[in-house]
Amino acid sequence: MTKFTRIALCTLLLGSTAVITSCSNDDDNQAPAAKTIYAQLGGTTKVADPDNAGQMIEQGRLSYRKVVNSTIGLIVADIQSGATGNLGAHFAPIVGEVTAGNTTKVAVLSKNLTDFFSANTGGGATNKYTGLDMVSAHNPAVNARMGVKATGADYTKFEGYVGAAAGMNGVTDQKLIGEIVTVLESLRAPIVQAN
Repeated sequence: MTKFTRIALCTLLLGSTAVITSCSNDDDNQAPAAKTIYAQLGGTTKVADPDNAGQMIEQGRLSYRKVVNSTIGLIVADIQSGATGNLGAHFAPIVGEVTAGNTTKVAVLSKNLTDFFSANTGGGATNKYTGLDMVSAHNPAVNARMGVKATGADYTKFEGYVGAAAGMNGVTDQKLIGEIVTVLESLRAPIVQAN
């Protein structure tokens, strides 16, 4: 079980405990149960899916998908600009496919990231992540879709992209952003595999 999964499980268990204890006679003195990140991003409320006419999607999942897609867009734009320190080497296999006109793997990456974050931040009842564990997913020897192992600087840059993408999609609540940063930091150790 990954550290992130343990954190999500603890959050779920704490949430369950709050529900059980809220039936006591002193409800007025009880603090309300903290909302999960998924719930804060819209939760399980169904809305029209702007990318799939006639289909519905949970608002929390849609929020994650928007941030994930914007993050991918920021990474690609930075790579294409040729800026120093971009993540081009890390994402070279995927960027190469896109340059050749194949966006299939980018769609898979978007779905996997959306599944992962949705399932592990409170949307687990209806969202499942079935991809590789974080160590394997970010090791080019195991996952040919990764070009090189990530450094600490790479991961910090990625976190910056996520923060910028969240802002681009209306996530401005500083407490919520802090919770998202905490989640991202909990994933640093398994993802950063290079010095």
